[in-house]
Amino acid sequence: MTHAQPSSQFQLLTERRFAPFFWTQFLGAGNDNLFKFAFTVLVTYQLQLAWLPPAMAGLVIGALFILPFVLFSATSGQLADKHDKARLMRLVKNLEIVIMALAAWGFVARNVPLLLACVFLMGLHSTLFGPVKFAYLPQQLKESELTGGNGMVEMGTFVAILLGNVAGGLLIAVPEVGARYAALACVGVALLGRLTAQAIPASPPTDPGLKINWNPVSETWRNLKLAHTQLAVFRSLLGISWMWFFGAVFLASFPAFAKEVLHGDEQVASLLLVVFSIGIGVGSLSCELLSRRHVEIGLVPLGAIGMSVFAIDLYFASRALPAGPSVGLAAFLGVAAHWRVLADLCLLALFAGLYSVPMYALIQLRSQPTHRARIIAANNILNALFMIASSLLAGALLGAGFSIPQLFLTVGLLNAAVAAYIFLVVPEYLLRFVAFIVSRLIYRFRIEGEQHIPLQGPALLVCNHVSFIDAVLLMAASPRPIRFLMDHRIFALPLLGWLFRLAKAIPIAPQKEDPAAYEAAFVQARAVLAEGELLCIFPEGGITRDGRLQPFKGGVMKILDGQPGVPVVPLALLNLWGSFFSRIEQGTAMVRPFRRGLFSRVGLRAGAPLGPQELSPERLQTRVSELLAG
Repeated sequence: MTHAQPSSQFQLLTERRFAPFFWTQFLGAGNDNLFKFAFTVLVTYQLQLAWLPPAMAGLVIGALFILPFVLFSATSGQLADKHDKARLMRLVKNLEIVIMALAAWGFVARNVPLLLACVFLMGLHSTLFGPVKFAYLPQQLKESELTGGNGMVEMGTFVAILLGNVAGGLLIAVPEVGARYAALACVGVALLGRLTAQAIPASPPTDPGLKINWNPVSETWRNLKLAHTQLAVFRSLLGISWMWFFGAVFLASFPAFAKEVLHGDEQVASLLLVVFSIGIGVGSLSCELLSRRHVEIGLVPLGAIGMSVFAIDLYFASRALPAGPSVGLAAFLGVAAHWRVLADLCLLALFAGLYSVPMYALIQLRSQPTHRARIIAANNILNALFMIASSLLAGALLGAGFSIPQLFLTVGLLNAAVAAYIFLVVPEYLLRFVAFIVSRLIYRFRIEGEQHIPLQGPALLVCNHVSFIDAVLLMAASPRPIRFLMDHRIFALPLLGWLFRLAKAIPIAPQKEDPAAYEAAFVQARAVLAEGELLCIFPEGGITRDGRLQPFKGGVMKILDGQPGVPVVPLALLNLWGSFFSRIEQGTAMVRPFRRGLFSRVGLRAGAPLGPQELSPERLQTRVSELLAG
């Protein structure tokens, strides 16, 4: 069954393939956090337990919640690949009702060991739900909907975290009857989640013949090896896991941060979560607009930079706040210095949303459908390990005498180092970031006919050559990486040469100049297509010197020799002639940076692939010329 393209990501909420699932996961996330935060506030503000001091309560509860992800993610990934995902979601919601009934008794009896056991069981509930949730989306949504759908889920999750934490904090704080109110709310939300799950449409298994391996150790190892076979996917898993390491420190520290550093009451702790959740929601929803409805991993470095900048500034904003008695929400907001703290938290979270949504979408898009849930399970395992490490590091630093602001500073600096490492190891993120900046901040880049650039399988892209950054703009236009066959002389340029080497562009020299290098370039080009990747060639052989399309050379036919089934997609870059990066004025380029001003309009027009019977340099040149003419 086909679905019309929604006008915005919010329209997905009107469609059965998305709305019941969205509200089911929303209510599940909300209940997790209503329960956990009510419990955290209970032991932080109301119970004095020598064996669970307030500064450590959030960390212990967080670690207990994520322990099942390590133990059972491998099994849950197999179940999601083997069985119908809608049916599994309904079974998981049945389990949630039972757990929340136990938790209700724990709240009323103020039985901390029982509540800790329920934290572990709710972690099991989320472990079972996670692979189903993220494997469901690419089964129901198109590529152009994945970023928006993931943004909605991410936004919904953190709004649910917000509402759950606010509700949990407010209910448990009601004098005398707070624990009873929290208990009733937990059970009620679980029942409502089961009701919405009933309307989720069938989502058939992707590997119904899978034989379940119940050994969590061997299956976990097998899942991680499976994820590692696709390096871009595996390294994205590591990137997401680092984000959870980073975020867990802040989320677990909010109650103690509000009490010990900001000198606020429970309402102030809830406000921190409100601000953080709003930031995540805004960042997540912004991804679809900024990515133009494609999986745009160029947003990831931008997100990482913002996460570090505002985590570090949070340290400076909170390190010297004067001590004083605990204050309520109104008094807290009356202090000007506190607004900087709130702004840092909101912006830190906003950039975390920009960081995480494209990574989730990339994993869903590039994972093999038959193994997708197991790849998500591998992600959950890594997330859990990183979050446990986060709790241990935070506990060790606090135990060593670090203040909570110093903890935030440490994590912010670590994030900068980890991000730099990831982007050098996985240059695709950095390349897409450069392409994102060029296509949005230097030019206003419009794409027509983008549906002709295939999302899967090999294809040869044939484009006119107007400027030194044609390849960068083509990177911005494609949701997949592109390998380029490029004149070897461009690699001598200081910055662009480094960039194109990072992109694994294939240098080609004229046959008369270096016959061996010429032949080697074509061997590499054919290998790129044989591996199912995208390859781009500029058949004019060099950048135009007068703005007109030059005769196409025969390299296209040489590349396709022995590979007749590869589609050839004609492309035309528009309105780049006369810009800073094109040749002009006696054949020179990159002079007078603002000669066309900022945000000048440029574009790319893609045509339908040509069949084998149409292929010739002359026919390709004619087709590109037609695209240039509009």
